[in-house]
Amino acid sequence: METEPQPQKDKFWLYIGFTLFVILAGVAMVKQSENEKYAPIKQQLDEENAQMNIRVLN
Repeated sequence: METEPQPQKDKFWLYIGFTLFVILAGVAMVKQSENEKYAPIKQQLDEENAQMNIRVLN
């Protein structure tokens, strides 16, 4: 009695999906890191703009 070899499932799209997920997660982490790094500078610029935008009311 001969047994036929079972066809293996193609995991190409699984590998593509996993690779895409890893790349997107890496980009998201780098972006978040940059936002945290420049947050104090952005806060200082916002404060300076608020001080410059004082309007004199009649």
